[in-house]
Amino acid sequence: MIEVKVPATSANMGPGFDCLGVAVDMYNRFLVEEIEEGLIFEGCDDKFKNEDNLIYISMKKCFEKIGYKPTGLRIKIESDVPVSRGLGSSAACIVGGVVGANELAGRVLNKKEILELISELEGHPDNVLPAFLGGVVVSAYENKQLIYSKVNVKEGIKFCALIPEFTLSTEKARGVLPKTIDYKDGVFNLGRVALMVSALNNGEFHLIKDACKDKLHQDYRAGLIENFYSIQKECERLNCLGVFLSGAGPTIMVMIREEDNDFSKEIQKFLDTLQSKWLAKELKMDTVGTVVKTIDSVTK
Repeated sequence: MIEVKVPATSANMGPGFDCLGVAVDMYNRFLVEEIEEGLIFEGCDDKFKNEDNLIYISMKKCFEKIGYKPTGLRIKIESDVPVSRGLGSSAACIVGGVVGANELAGRVLNKKEILELISELEGHPDNVLPAFLGGVVVSAYENKQLIYSKVNVKEGIKFCALIPEFTLSTEKARGVLPKTIDYKDGVFNLGRVALMVSALNNGEFHLIKDACKDKLHQDYRAGLIENFYSIQKECERLNCLGVFLSGAGPTIMVMIREEDNDFSKEIQKFLDTLQSKWLAKELKMDTVGTVVKTIDSVTK
């Protein structure tokens, strides 16, 4: 039995639409093993216990690439990452499936090949790369060529995920985005993305509030998320470093100082006054990424 532990991710990070993501310490665990025959799932709803399961699809693609044919598979899922909340649950399934399959096949694919395959399966690399590599990752995907860089983030920050009970599909969140943007909006976001990366790298955390501003996706999606602006305003009143929509939403991610021990409980008080149920969950950045555990050792 092989265990693959994959962290949750928060993509876009304000202005970093489809190019900037961070791994956080909330995890999905996938336990996979080859069996004599059949396909057995454990730990998920019955509607996911079939060949359309994203973990299985990812494993199958990896096996096809390698040229390996398992006799049968048992897949057990231990999930802490909520589905359709903008925290990279799909990316975790893709990474877990590919890495698990590669382990079963004898570690045929190298790191570069795994990164390329998971990016191809996801369609864009902003979630899968931090899920695999950990930390904050800047990424691009052009002509099937993967380009990325891991950001050296100074110590001193942590995160608070504001997770609602309602879900939001990526398709619906994509559907409200415009087909084209104004030139000035593109320039606006370029400056803010550069500022975000520089502020994280230099430890200039007082710049994060301005770095979180966005013209490409957040305002378009805010209407799909109940109380988005009032929550954002309250977070700023509580002296957070910055607020951004996590992935496609509806989770709202907040960056706070490491020594701030009051924010999470104070924002939860505010969230409890809202009609929908929200959970404030404090998180740290995961710097390790995906970890594979076997009986004898732990390897990356």
